[in-house]
Amino acid sequence: MIRKVLNLSGVTPSTAYSMMDDRRRDISLITVKKFCDGLDMTLGEFFSCDDFDSLEQEIK
Repeated sequence: MIRKVLNLSGVTPSTAYSMMDDRRRDISLITVKKFCDGLDMTLGEFFSCDDFDSLEQEIK
């Protein structure tokens, strides 16, 4: 499944693996959009989950 999504999204495997690195904090919205395209989902569907709602505010 992962290979299929990578092929459909056009995201390289190295980009996908680097996104899982805990030290990496910034991932471009364009990369997220490509993954969404590969998964046949919208950005709204991707960001509409409790995980994003419960993130701490970065700027206080």
